[in-house]
Amino acid sequence: MPTADRLRHDIDQGRGGDKIPFPDPAAAPLGTDDEAAGTPPSRDEVEAAWRTEMGAGAQTTPSMTDERGRDYSGEFDKERRRRHRVRAIYMLLAGGLVLSLAMWMAHA
Repeated sequence: MPTADRLRHDIDQGRGGDKIPFPDPAAAPLGTDDEAAGTPPSRDEVEAAWRTEMGAGAQTTPSMTDERGRDYSGEFDKERRRRHRVRAIYMLLAGGLVLSLAMWMAHA
């Protein structure tokens, strides 16, 4: 029988298929509020939550994610990366020009 603690553990391991495998630093982990109120989730509620969280999109291993490999910028398209790089160079040149003009104006 699944428990709220086991469900939280499996979600944290990425088995639900919608998050990376990493513990959730929640102040009140799944099921804690109900238990503190004196109404722990029933077996049916835990099973319904289990079906919802671990249903059709669930992963079978904790390290499986839908992430594709990408470089540091997070971009997939080389042309888009090139356009961003050119735009950054123009912005740096424009900033240098404005700074040089400001310094020249202050000196004159």
